[in-house]
Amino acid sequence: HQSTYNPNMPLRDLFYISSEYQKLVDKKSLYSSILQKIPAPQFIVFYNGTEKKKDSWVNHLSEAFKNLSGNPKLELEVLTLNINEGHNKELMEQCQTLKEYAQYVARVRKYAAKQDVSLEEAVTRAVDECIEEGILAEFLLKNKTEVIKVSIYEYDKEFEEKKLRKAEYEAGRQDGIEIGRQDGIEIGRQDGIEIGR
Repeated sequence: HQSTYNPNMPLRDLFYISSEYQKLVDKKSLYSSILQKIPAPQFIVFYNGTEKKKDSWVNHLSEAFKNLSGNPKLELEVLTLNINEGHNKELMEQCQTLKEYAQYVARVRKYAAKQDVSLEEAVTRAVDECIEEGILAEFLLKNKTEVIKVSIYEYDKEFEEKKLRKAEYEAGRQDGIEIGRQDGIEIGRQDGIEIGR
């Protein structure tokens, strides 16, 4: 589950699956003449961030390879499914809990976007409203305090990550402008000297 877009999921999943496979064959010999069977993996990410609008997309490990020539000798494919409200209708109809989770997240975002409402108020209002309307009601009633805390943390984290990326982009942009300016001055200076000669 991801609330921000992450193109490194194939590499992350490679590490996860390697660790799991290692545990599975830990007591077995990989040097014997018997083939050690392992479960076939399937890599799926549930995405509920706001950056990507498509219903689904696939990332490949080979996208990260430098100097790739020909077909990659190692590949890992990750399917990401957008679980925001209004996406992947067929999946949502088959999994009521996922559909209700998407409805809950949409309400938190809607109330958090209002200027006169604190994040805690927005989350509490979304939780209360969902309970009232039977959306994740049993779970929310049982875990209300924890859900509010986690939702505030997750929403803050997503917001902070966006602010950080924006700040990093702006810093990089300013550095690029300054380097370009210095390079331009130096090139202009050299051209001036050459013309003066």
